[in-house]
Amino acid sequence: MSPRTSTPHEIVERTLELSRADGCAVLADEHSSTNLRWAGNALTTNGVTRGRTLTVVSTVDGRQGTACGVISRSAVTAADLEPLVRAAEAAAREAGPAEDAQPLVGGTAAASADFTDAPAETSSDVFAEFAPALGESFRQAGDGGRELYGFAHHEVVSTYLGTSTGLRLRHDQPTGTLELNAKSAGTTAAAARSAWTGRATRDFTDVDPRELDAELARRLRWAERRVELPAGRYETLLPPTAVADLLIYQMWSSAARDAVEGRTVFSKPGKGDDDASRPGAGTRLGERLSELPLTLRSDPRAPGLECAPFVVAHTSGDDASVFDNGLPLAPTEWLRDGVLNRLVTTRHSAALTGLPVAPGIDNLLMDAGGSRSLEEMVAASGHDGPALLLTCLWYIREVDPATLLLTGLTRDGVYLVENGEVVGEVNNFRFNESPVGLLSRAVEAGRTERTLPREWSDYFTRAAMPALRIPDFNMSSVSRGV
Repeated sequence: MSPRTSTPHEIVERTLELSRADGCAVLADEHSSTNLRWAGNALTTNGVTRGRTLTVVSTVDGRQGTACGVISRSAVTAADLEPLVRAAEAAAREAGPAEDAQPLVGGTAAASADFTDAPAETSSDVFAEFAPALGESFRQAGDGGRELYGFAHHEVVSTYLGTSTGLRLRHDQPTGTLELNAKSAGTTAAAARSAWTGRATRDFTDVDPRELDAELARRLRWAERRVELPAGRYETLLPPTAVADLLIYQMWSSAARDAVEGRTVFSKPGKGDDDASRPGAGTRLGERLSELPLTLRSDPRAPGLECAPFVVAHTSGDDASVFDNGLPLAPTEWLRDGVLNRLVTTRHSAALTGLPVAPGIDNLLMDAGGSRSLEEMVAASGHDGPALLLTCLWYIREVDPATLLLTGLTRDGVYLVENGEVVGEVNNFRFNESPVGLLSRAVEAGRTERTLPREWSDYFTRAAMPALRIPDFNMSSVSRGV
């Protein structure tokens, strides 16, 4: 192996050879990305990047338990390996016993056949069909008096996992995102109109910017009439992107241990009559959270939303453990037909709570059995008073973990619906809502479709959600943001 450069699998093998710890797990992540940016109907920048991150997990056994040291470094070459391994071992020796200590996942039967292959890479070629269509959308927008702003980003991460217990696993993860803003041209700042849409994709072959521009043109036409509304509770249609942002946060807040210890919305209030020895006692598992037949699930092999089929953990916490690296992942129903069915567990927290092992998975889907499109749901709205159609949510923050009360802002278009038609744009709002509360009050779910969560698109992109109709969404105050 060259001291200057080496392949990811060679890096993993050499790192394991250098280890003097009782146990070792190595994650080599090879990153490549490419992007396009545009403003005012013209490309501004584009670029390609490459990078490598190596994470070493060293475990040291002792009389009081197993300690663990985790060190990550970027741009690692063969010459950097021994200092990195020694640093991880020193961190383990200096640490106390790890609370989440478990035997490292082992076995060679599930070794990836492509473990020794070169990493997958992206390049500007991923935009071969998209870029010419984007140019056509610039002309289309210009002819219609619109200016387009936005960016397209594509990344491929090849993850190589090796352990001292024999695991040799590899996963290639492509991730693409497109965000597109349209603004009305030739108007004063006070009269400017703005609309946003976004898409998640694996390879940009299923995204047509011309169709997205046409969608934004329609929204800008809606915004030609402006209506001021006060804060209050309104019948509201949440599009799939907003539903995804809310339910992703709910997912991140669903660690079983936190629930058992009484710290989350999934903790059972009061002592109740539960047998304290029952698995999951003290949680709301088995409780109906929605009258709609909503099933919230994750599946590493969901078509179009594929993600790593094994645990990839660079750090430990209540919902993840570095000791679980390589643990196989299976389809998991978090909510089944409206009933809370699973909470996130590591092997450690599963043993503490008596619940099944259910690690987090890097996608989220909600099936509701609905068949209506968002447009069809709009046509059924606003017949008994004004209704609102949101574009997206923004700046979501937690207010109260006990109820999972969240606050945030609407952005880039809130539209007034009367008698089944969009009749104008209204001011933005600050909202105060809990996703768990919304599920309990939702009266309709539309057709499930792949969507890009706008707020969390830097962290979580693989989602498929329906639109939801909420009869009394709490717009707690008026916001002057756009």
